[in-house]
Amino acid sequence: MSGPLPQWPAASGPLPVGPFGVSRLPRIVFGAGRISELSAIAAGYGRRVLLVTGGRSFREGGAWTPLLEGMASAGLAWDHLAVSGEPSPELVDSAVADRRREPPDVVVGIGGGAALDAAKAIAGLLRTGTSVLDHLEGVGRGLPYPGPATPFIAVPTTAGTGSEATRNAVISGRLPGAAADDPPFKKSFRDERLVAAVALLDPDLLAGCPPAVIAGDGMDALTQLLEAFTSTGASPFSDAVARSGLAAIGAALPAWHTAALAGRATSETVPERGAMAWAALCSGIALANAGLGAVHGLVAPLGARFGVHHGTGCGALVAAVTRTNLAALAERAPGSPALARYAEAGRLLAGDPPGAPSLRTDDDARTALVATLDGLTAALRIPRLTAFGVNADAFPALVAESRGSSMRTNPVVLTDEEVAAILAASR
Repeated sequence: MSGPLPQWPAASGPLPVGPFGVSRLPRIVFGAGRISELSAIAAGYGRRVLLVTGGRSFREGGAWTPLLEGMASAGLAWDHLAVSGEPSPELVDSAVADRRREPPDVVVGIGGGAALDAAKAIAGLLRTGTSVLDHLEGVGRGLPYPGPATPFIAVPTTAGTGSEATRNAVISGRLPGAAADDPPFKKSFRDERLVAAVALLDPDLLAGCPPAVIAGDGMDALTQLLEAFTSTGASPFSDAVARSGLAAIGAALPAWHTAALAGRATSETVPERGAMAWAALCSGIALANAGLGAVHGLVAPLGARFGVHHGTGCGALVAAVTRTNLAALAERAPGSPALARYAEAGRLLAGDPPGAPSLRTDDDARTALVATLDGLTAALRIPRLTAFGVNADAFPALVAESRGSSMRTNPVVLTDEEVAAILAASR
């Protein structure tokens, strides 16, 4: 990211602070080159390590061999599981069953959101011996998670999901015995005991991200920050985190994506990668403490039914959701604090502090927010929903399936017609 962050004026008086709580957080280890500390950190939990990575990219990069050498020097024994695609109940349960006789002392997840979610779920079940289907929200057996979890270390290699800081693992698949025409599911295994013990964020690990990954995951992080900031569950704590992430991501995301498209050397994107790693972490902390909104309510069934990549779906939906929320708030809740939050988000993303001539009024700032979201979607080459085969015939099912936990903290209750209009506008 280039240039200083906006400097905000001090409040003229004490702000009202209501009751709130802060969810469990991991120990955070942040900075370029800090992957070199992973072996020593893992050794603090025992000698047997399960490494969960993505299918290929990390193992084919320059950090894999030094990591294994470091683990050998630390006297660690390691087992490896590669995860290709989103984790399914079968993958998680099989991985747990294979390792129950000699369980690892610590699980290390290295990769994007899918690898981290798989590692998180496996770590959660190694000691309980239960199935992930026992605990999945909405489609599972509804059994309480007994814990405890095996210690989990999260090492993201993309900047977007924030899974390194959240208490949920997203699992995709079909229920046993499901009929051929039954839709697949995409649901969360959620508990505070699943939060990583350590989140190690090394921006050097982001150097190999291709433009499409930068775009999709970046829009996921931006959406999570915006939805947490305007959520009905927001608190002074989540607000502070979301503000920092929004200020970082506005300039860093398009700059990093442009550099990647141009094939610029990774040495030229050090500031942008650092800012994006921070923004993604902020997005995970913010959503874990404030909740999300209508974008995430819709993107889950879109992913399950049409295979829409999570971050790409966020990018396709976020401008239309923001327009719809703003119109609904203005009509039905004109005194809502979310309207001021949207204005502040517009200033943060545009880089204009309050009082700047171009965004002097809140209406101007909200208009700028929507324009910024539209501009980012175009600049990052986010495809429309039609590219995934989403058609109007699917709208009723998608609307019905959107009414999950994320939708419950949207800043305004949207009608089915409004949600369907969002889908139509995103095609």
